Amino acid sequence: MQFRSADPSVVKSITQRVLLNAWLRALHMPDALPPLCDFHTEGSADERADMMGFDVVGSGEAARFLITQQGARLTTVYGNEHVEPQLRTNRYLDDAIGPERYAGVVLSYRACLARKRPTYTVAEVTDAEGKEVSYERLLLPFGRGDAVEHIVGSYKAISIEGGFRLHNLMGVAAKSAPVVTERAVIDRRFVPVDRPLGHDSVELI
Repeated sequence: MQFRSADPSVVKSITQRVLLNAWLRALHMPDALPPLCDFHTEGSADERADMMGFDVVGSGEAARFLITQQGARLTTVYGNEHVEPQLRTNRYLDDAIGPERYAGVVLSYRACLARKRPTYTVAEVTDAEGKEVSYERLLLPFGRGDAVEHIVGSYKAISIEGGFRLHNLMGVAAKSAPVVTERAVIDRRFVPVDRPLGHDSVELI
């Protein structure tokens, strides 16, 4: 499935819409990249539990994604609770989730680098009890000039069947492999948003 060109309305999650709006507020010029220091979003710091931060090391197909912040719920999603908290950052994404799962997600990160715009994907997966879950990934690029230096990711698991098992939902030992149903680059109808910053912000360090 190829990435389609989309406008911000493609994003389903309300909290991810908030993050996308914050990215737009930081975007001062339509054809530029916003700097990470200008990224602020209203909302609870609890949102960080579903977020990750990356430094981009290298470029093009050789680029790797160094984890600088990892949310607690994402550790559960990928079945990495056995990793000591201090070892969950300052490692590369491909090392953290393994080659099999990395091969399934890296296209989103590379599209974010190449297009220099947010990417949004939805994958359908089954939890340990057989419930269908939608896993939504929003990646936001930041940098200077035309080079993406950082990526902030938001990851949301939602099920219309109600409560579900989060543990190892996207891990190698998951009950089923994710099936991607949506791949989009959010690059249409971009207008930088000039709004006052909220009092509450999510900061990635």
